[in-house]
Amino acid sequence: MTAPNIPPTTSSNDIQQLQQTLAEFARLRNWDQFHTPKNLAMALSGEVGELLEIFQWLTPEQSQQLPLEKKHHAAEEIADVMMYLLRLADKCDIDVMQACQDKLQQNAAKYPINKCYGSAKKYNELD
Repeated sequence: MTAPNIPPTTSSNDIQQLQQTLAEFARLRNWDQFHTPKNLAMALSGEVGELLEIFQWLTPEQSQQLPLEKKHHAAEEIADVMMYLLRLADKCDIDVMQACQDKLQQNAAKYPINKCYGSAKKYNELD
C-alpha cells in the first residue's frame, strides 16, 4: 500500500519569506557569525525547554485549557522555536516544506490507518 499524497498546508513561499526576514534580522545585527548549525541547534533546544516549562506539572486537562497569560507565553516560546528551527534549516540548506512532505509520506507508510487508528503504539509495535 502506497502512502497518500499529503498536500502542503503552508506555502513554501511563506516559509521562505520568513527565512529571508530572519536572515536579514540577523545580518543587520551582525549575528550571522553566531548562527552556525551547532549554535542554532543548541539555542533551539533551550527554547524547547522554555516551552516545556509552561506545561510542566500541569494535568493533561490544564494543559489543554491554558489561562490567557500562559497561552500568550506559549505563543512566544513556540515562535522562538519556529524561528530557530527555520534559521537552522536555512543554514543547513534544507527545504523545510519538502522535508515535512517527505516525512509525512514516510509516516503514512509506517502508520497505516487500518493498523494504528486510535493507538499510541510505535510503528514497530503495530500488529
